[in-house]
Amino acid sequence: MGLLTAGRREACLEQIPPDVVALADYERRAREALTHDVFEHIAGGSGEGRCLLANRAAYDELQVYSRVLVDCRHGSTATRLFGEPFAHPILLAPVAYQQLVHPDGEVATARAAAALDTGMIVSTLASTTLERVASELRRHKWFQLYFQKDRGATATLVSRAEKAGYGALVVTVDTPITAMRHRAARAGFRHPSSVVAANLEAAPPPTEVVLPSGASRVFQGVMATAPQWADVRWLRAETKLPLLLKGLLHPDDVAQAIELGVDGVVVSNHGGRALDAAPPALAALRAIRATVPGDFPLLIDGGIRSGADVFKALALGARAVLIGRPQLYALAVAGAIGVAHMLRVLRDELEVTMALAGCPTIDSITERALWTAT
Repeated sequence: MGLLTAGRREACLEQIPPDVVALADYERRAREALTHDVFEHIAGGSGEGRCLLANRAAYDELQVYSRVLVDCRHGSTATRLFGEPFAHPILLAPVAYQQLVHPDGEVATARAAAALDTGMIVSTLASTTLERVASELRRHKWFQLYFQKDRGATATLVSRAEKAGYGALVVTVDTPITAMRHRAARAGFRHPSSVVAANLEAAPPPTEVVLPSGASRVFQGVMATAPQWADVRWLRAETKLPLLLKGLLHPDDVAQAIELGVDGVVVSNHGGRALDAAPPALAALRAIRATVPGDFPLLIDGGIRSGADVFKALALGARAVLIGRPQLYALAVAGAIGVAHMLRVLRDELEVTMALAGCPTIDSITERALWTAT
């Protein structure tokens, strides 16, 4: 018995533990399955984790009205995104380096997504190539793009995604610089050399950048090559795929994205891993939905841990939701079977919530279904 992969404690049978019935159980079990430093890296947010906690609190502050005697015999979670039919509005968020928690990494996650007919967004920083992951997905595969320092390298990634059959590009724009993550640092997390970004060429040895006296390592250093709105305009002209920006919280940024021809937005604070002082994604969703056309697709991630949470996000105007950390917890605990079970639990909980709230279809879920304390 030994380590299966960088952050996993020991080999184990890949089956659903009998005490795992909800997403919170996977998180509890993952703490046992993973080494302390890797678990803290995954579970923690930026800074002291204030934004991370705010994401959850925003869902807990909302309640759902119970409605009675509604005809739900023809109920369904079916929806459409960018012209494609989806069985349900729950997607797997782009999560990097999944071989940290399981040797099969993104391949196992993709098998679960295919089995549950779930959309999967594959990360630029996946530990398996985008082509290999795509081969496991029959449909509903999107590619998450990080702008590279060189537009040629970015264009190459886009071309690879198009050739591999990905149906949309999701460009993450809220982390031009990595935030300080105190929880992971206190646990002594160091990214293992055995887990690599398989989609990117091996980086050359870093060369020391000498900045002028008094220059900032942030502003004149890292941010000197960070992407800007001009890069979005360039990318829009480079591809015909639906283009989404991920990591927007301010209505003005969403308005700018729409003006540049972006097809959708993922309202997100990077799961609390970017600006620790950022508002909860759910609060930002409500503010943004009030300012954009009703048919403009808004998706959301951050803090969703149950089917009732999915319902609340849809009620506030999300077209679909993205699930991040829970897929890693389920993958660590039980591999592909765990991820599939986690998705099944979420969908079952969503259907039960819809039925008890008297909302038999996705389109029938509106803000009128929510009760808030005054």
